[in-house]
Amino acid sequence: MMGRSPNRLSILSFTCFSLLFRSILTVGFDHLVDQLEDQETVALRTTPDNLQMRQGSPFKIALFADLHFGENAWTNWGPRQDVNSIKVMSTVLDEETPDFVIYLGDVITANNIPIANASLYWDQAISPTRARGIPWASIFGNHDDAPFVWPMEWFSAAGIPQLCCPAVNLSYSGKEGCSFKGTQRVELIKNEIKLNLLSYSKNGPKDLWPSISNYFLQVSSSDDPKSPVVFLYFLDSGGGSYPEVISSAQAEWFRQKSQEINPDLRVPEVIFWHIPTKAYKKVAPWFGIHKPCVGSINKESVAAQEAEMGIMELLVKRPSVKAVFVGHNHGLDWCCPYRKLWLCYARHTGYGGYGSWPRGARILEITQQPFSLRSWIRMEDGLVHSEVVLS
Repeated sequence: MMGRSPNRLSILSFTCFSLLFRSILTVGFDHLVDQLEDQETVALRTTPDNLQMRQGSPFKIALFADLHFGENAWTNWGPRQDVNSIKVMSTVLDEETPDFVIYLGDVITANNIPIANASLYWDQAISPTRARGIPWASIFGNHDDAPFVWPMEWFSAAGIPQLCCPAVNLSYSGKEGCSFKGTQRVELIKNEIKLNLLSYSKNGPKDLWPSISNYFLQVSSSDDPKSPVVFLYFLDSGGGSYPEVISSAQAEWFRQKSQEINPDLRVPEVIFWHIPTKAYKKVAPWFGIHKPCVGSINKESVAAQEAEMGIMELLVKRPSVKAVFVGHNHGLDWCCPYRKLWLCYARHTGYGGYGSWPRGARILEITQQPFSLRSWIRMEDGLVHSEVVLS
């Protein structure tokens, strides 16, 4: 769900698309490119399933939702939003010092990116986390592999600006400089994993294709890496190159995997995807946010998946499932109880995308003995609000 540029005529001021990339110098992108090129020479590890808590400390996760990098990429407005998004993430990371980051979908606005490999923008989006040495995982939203949509102003008298696309010898450029064909999920996740030793993202089972980011991670005890404290499940809620649904096949994958790794329901489970299910509509507060819901903005209706195909029925039957976290709706940041679990929104983090509400990020804090899941929202100005206990 993207926004509109307030500066539609700025296209006339651009003689070459490569000026976009120069604007990223303000956040040290040249250094980032050097890092990417250096990493190709490093022996790449197989992405593990295990994260381990630090001795005597809770495990803290920052959720970055709806960054929308690359939006209106041919204007001077778009790159400025990307720089602003990096500032928001940097503030949150420096204030909270999380142990882990989750990119909760719509990392990029692929339908605005006229180059062959949108991983260039994906790399920009994860750069603040990588620069601080913090591991992360990502899932896909509906804009991450959406096909390029031709801007109407390109058909004006001024015509299409000269496009100086990335050199083909760069690791993220692809075989073609400009193709307008977009970058599919499988390529985006492949490039992230290939070039980043700190990435815990996964392709997921091949038989669930075109759904890609379906996997789980275990957060283990500080005393024993084999002793799970919580399981984190990631599901691809569609959009872009396939319908906005969590399919029955994905629901069955979750059923089998959760039964395999947590058969006695002893270990708490937390779930992440991008587009809310229809269950979010059932609990959505009216006219503000009232108890038992907790949050600060309730400015639009829930934009749910196209259909419910079984995932919520499975979740509500598992008392081990404590909460579900989504993005997608930029004007919502509430958490509301649903049956015996919580349905939560993150907070719109990126300056790309629609809406003028202040940006921020939802924080999760997991403690081990006794287990608890606590959450709050850290804003771009450093303030904290909407603290809630979810377990």
